[in-house]
Amino acid sequence: MAAKMILSVLLGGFVVLFLYLYESFVLKPKRLRSKLEKQGIRGPSPSSVLLGNIPEMKSIKLKVMKKSEEASSIKSKDHHPSIAHDWPSTIFPHLVQWKNEYGPIFMYSTGSIQLVSVTDIDMVKEVSLCTSLKLGKPAYLSKDRKPLLGQGILASNGPTWSHQRKIIAPEFYSDKVKGMMDLMVDSTATLLRSWESKMESEGGIAVLRVDEEMRSLSADIISRACFGSSYSEGKEIFLKLRTLQRIMSQGNIGIPGIRYLPTKNNREAWRLEKEIHSMILKVAKQRSTEASHEKDLLQMILEGAKNYVDDCKNVYFAGHETSAVTTSWSLMLSAANPEWQARARAEVLELCRDGVPDADVLRSMKTLNMVIQETLRLYPPAVFVVRQAFEDIELNNILIPKGMNIQIPVPMLQQLPDVWGPDALEFNPKRFEHGVLGACKFPQAYIPFGFGPRICVGQHLAMTEMNEGDSVSYFIQILLLALPCIPTLPSIQIGY
Repeated sequence: MAAKMILSVLLGGFVVLFLYLYESFVLKPKRLRSKLEKQGIRGPSPSSVLLGNIPEMKSIKLKVMKKSEEASSIKSKDHHPSIAHDWPSTIFPHLVQWKNEYGPIFMYSTGSIQLVSVTDIDMVKEVSLCTSLKLGKPAYLSKDRKPLLGQGILASNGPTWSHQRKIIAPEFYSDKVKGMMDLMVDSTATLLRSWESKMESEGGIAVLRVDEEMRSLSADIISRACFGSSYSEGKEIFLKLRTLQRIMSQGNIGIPGIRYLPTKNNREAWRLEKEIHSMILKVAKQRSTEASHEKDLLQMILEGAKNYVDDCKNVYFAGHETSAVTTSWSLMLSAANPEWQARARAEVLELCRDGVPDADVLRSMKTLNMVIQETLRLYPPAVFVVRQAFEDIELNNILIPKGMNIQIPVPMLQQLPDVWGPDALEFNPKRFEHGVLGACKFPQAYIPFGFGPRICVGQHLAMTEMNEGDSVSYFIQILLLALPCIPTLPSIQIGY
């Protein structure tokens, strides 16, 4: 009797699981695709019930990589290759190919995730201006990226997100960022002293891994801003978060059940998640027992946020990753474009005659800001802006069904010739001489920090960090020999 009952329970569980999977991977995708097809939106048919269009994506990527390798071998004799900025065609060739085949609005799927890719400017404008609660951050972010984002401000929705933003966003407003200038200057000065020491020890010439140096600088700044006197512990936490981010970037979003399997990457991610969680709790406990009067970002989070562990992780991405990567790119692009490097140096030398710049001086550095804005256009820190429809919603006369994800590929949008002109694939900071409105036909086509209510809370800190990092870097370069024109990012050689 007991055996029959157990068998019945197991059989019932199997049936429920089968029906759930059949609904998730067969019926729901067909239902969503059918609603869009009736409105004239097309896309590649999924080749796999479980993987969607992932096999086609991999196949297209392999073909492009093969062609790229063949082209590179032909150009290998060229010692000064030109820099091509149309990197989306290499990194996301499936999106470029499908856009050319199906138009600026098309649908595809990655496993169980159904996506509508949008580079149509009218549709982008409507999505960017939408404040309806029917749109929000996609559910797969908090599921597939749980160890990294959890239920922090970057992945949460509704009341949870609203509560977190009220606490965190004010700490990144421009007036608060002004108050962080001293710690930015201290961190940057420490970095420059280490550069000078390295150059002296190596006879006046040193090869620097600028990308790594900028990550270290940015981590130091955000650690001081977030953790105050506990910044050394904060920096260690951010280093582990960086490792966790690298591991999770090797995962496969959308492949069903893969996040539950004890793969090597998953086991390492779970271990790091526990360590980071424990380290943040330890710092928080120290604060509570010390009755700290510090009013740094961590203290504000501890006093008001329910998910403070996840929020601390999210602050890492809001204030660190953006500025570190973009500063590295801006230095590389400046070195590869000597005329703009010279103009930026001249501006820094002129405006920094009296010493280290403050926030007001940074804002007045027009040339440097133009360089940064053009860098953000060509190499935006946010590759995709994605919104999930929690209910059926009409946007630009298209009914987006509940469960569908609207995906905007930011680099493709910011390189559209119809919007940015025939030189859209060229590095030309002058286009921002009169701001974003003068640079392109539609300001909604420039979204390096996202848009709408969910725009990146750390954009003010990131822009100030980038200005500070670039300004001081240019300032010291004035005293050094000119940087060589480099076509790759990893290292820059400087010397007396």
